[in-house]
Amino acid sequence: MEKIKVVHYINNFFAGIGGEEKADIPPEIRPGTVGPGMALQAALGDEYEVVATAICGDSYFGENLEKATDELIEMIRKYDPAVFVAGPAFNAGRYGVACGTIARAVEEKLGIPVVTGMYLENPGADMFKKDIHIILTGDSAADMRKSMPKLAALAKKMVKGEEILSPAEEGYIERGIRVNYFAEERGSARAVEMLLKKMAGEPFVTEYPMPKFDRVAPNPAVKDMKHAKVAVVTSGGIVPQGNPDRIESSSATKYGVYSVEGMERMSKDDFMTIHGGYDRAFVLENPNLVVPLDALRELEKAGEIGEVANYFITTTGTGTSIGNAKRFGESFSKKLLDDGISAVILTST
Repeated sequence: MEKIKVVHYINNFFAGIGGEEKADIPPEIRPGTVGPGMALQAALGDEYEVVATAICGDSYFGENLEKATDELIEMIRKYDPAVFVAGPAFNAGRYGVACGTIARAVEEKLGIPVVTGMYLENPGADMFKKDIHIILTGDSAADMRKSMPKLAALAKKMVKGEEILSPAEEGYIERGIRVNYFAEERGSARAVEMLLKKMAGEPFVTEYPMPKFDRVAPNPAVKDMKHAKVAVVTSGGIVPQGNPDRIESSSATKYGVYSVEGMERMSKDDFMTIHGGYDRAFVLENPNLVVPLDALRELEKAGEIGEVANYFITTTGTGTSIGNAKRFGESFSKKLLDDGISAVILTST
């Protein structure tokens, strides 16, 4: 009996090629299982065969999204798989974005079922949960033994065209899709039952959970701007020429801190924008349109503000997940506080 063919995608680390120093390797594909593919094969059973493993470095994928995706699609197509499995990526941000990107592309271009796995706070989960099924995993590879069987089980149901049950039953991240079903009790009876449990302080599960939004109380106004130390934080993608830290043009997974010490204005000879969400022509000629160093220096000389910080903080806003944005803020806000920054000007595009 011919086995059902599966192609698996992993990054440089799980392929055993190397860590960050090998994150720039281009796409490749190897016959059979590699690394965690052995666990996937075991979970799938004898009816299935992992015929190939697609591999790409996380940095290469992030910096060459379209090229890497197209190359991998053609590599995967040659094996004619019935299902595609990516990861799991756990809480590795770049890996999660890569798994989500290639899984969605495989589904769209090859027309086969796909599944991946991520931790809830992985930026890839936030970006792709509405497009593909993402098994909820722990935050590290220590969860591999628990998560891989869940990926395999869902993949097998997809291949056989079986009904995919609720996120709670199948273990995938909620996709925001509402499905009609027949309940034994009518809605009014269920609502009263939940209300009674809530009034009694007993546990209950709502049928329509509301989204949760972080609410941050605004700080009081700066009382004395004439003695304030002001910094600029931007999501406009302004970086030194050459983009030394390889911040992505969209769906950023990193931010940069760059010096403006001794500078009167932002010069196009020193700075550029790598943002992929707006027409960059004017900003490439005049980076002060996004990081207004020239205007701040004038205010500094006029005594309207006390001091301009000798650096600015930057990332790309377009497509960047809430999870990554939150992580950036939690990280660089510590530096701002340590440096005695009194106020931040946040610029976008």
